[in-house]
Amino acid sequence: MTSLLSKSAPIALASALAMMPFLAPTAAFAVPAGGYGDLVENVAPAVVYIEVTAAAPATADLPDSLPEALRKRFEQQAPKNAPRGGLGSGFLISEAGQIVTNHHVVDGAQSVQVTLSDGRIFDAEVIGSDPATDIALISIQADAAFPYVSFGSSEEMRVGDEVVAVGNPFGLSSTVTSGIISAKSRDIHAGPYDEFIQTDAAINRGNSGGPLFNNNGDVVGVNTAILSPDGGSVGIGFAVPSDVVQDVVAELGTDGTVTRGWLGVNIRPMSDDVAQVLGFEKSKGAVIEAVSTDSPAAKAGLKKGDIILRFDDTQITALRDLTRSVAAKNPDDAATVTVLRRGKEVTLDVIIGTLAPQKA
Repeated sequence: MTSLLSKSAPIALASALAMMPFLAPTAAFAVPAGGYGDLVENVAPAVVYIEVTAAAPATADLPDSLPEALRKRFEQQAPKNAPRGGLGSGFLISEAGQIVTNHHVVDGAQSVQVTLSDGRIFDAEVIGSDPATDIALISIQADAAFPYVSFGSSEEMRVGDEVVAVGNPFGLSSTVTSGIISAKSRDIHAGPYDEFIQTDAAINRGNSGGPLFNNNGDVVGVNTAILSPDGGSVGIGFAVPSDVVQDVVAELGTDGTVTRGWLGVNIRPMSDDVAQVLGFEKSKGAVIEAVSTDSPAAKAGLKKGDIILRFDDTQITALRDLTRSVAAKNPDDAATVTVLRRGKEVTLDVIIGTLAPQKA
């Protein structure tokens, strides 16, 4: 699991609270009567333990800043092709044996072994994986149907809603933790399409790729990263939203890859000084720093210094608004881009290209 080493609510007056209507709690928003026992019994058979054997990194892959003494020690103790092990979690999404996990769990795998909650062990095949969202699809085969779980809507989940994580932290299989959704749409700078669900349900190393369930037992996220100074849970975990996962898995299941749109511009945020000069209350849009030669942007007439304000019907308030909107397009789709150029809005038509495969 990725460990992130770097990353308030206003206080309301009691008199104001006294004026608010009292809302009686309902079963839909409460912990299930008697706890999560029934939910876990239903979903746990579909959660799997994943063990991976991968090649050790070559000496040439070590950072140049590594002291020579440590480099020599690595050469002596970890030969170039010595296998290394890893572990993670995953969950079955079909009776045919398709399993969702994280890209970083199976990245570079020479072999992948899956253990079910009933103790059965299977060799797995990696169907495909997407470094940009850290989602992978693998599969196992058997004569009988496998237990599986279904996706729910992450969009419908609210901050404060209860969630349950099931996985294999530190190799402790079928570990269950519970908590709430602490925040949504978190950008933790892990990739260009960050839109993580933040949760305080305990997530540790080995939970990577495991499911985050709502109270109905539907998967609303894939546990992927933690914020931790020491590698342990401090109550800040991140999951890829199920709405994103479903789209990625559908494409991976088709041909093992994910195709995204490409515009061909380098962008940066608008500075506060520029926003003030333009008369905006706050910075917005995406400032074009460079336009790639022979790119869709170049062919459409986009120029360095243009400020992209809208992409089709999407208002661009942050850089990721543009990144996601372009990526969601299919190659050869038509789109309109509205830019601010020398104080005037200009609308241009663009034909979207194909984004080259991305590295982790």
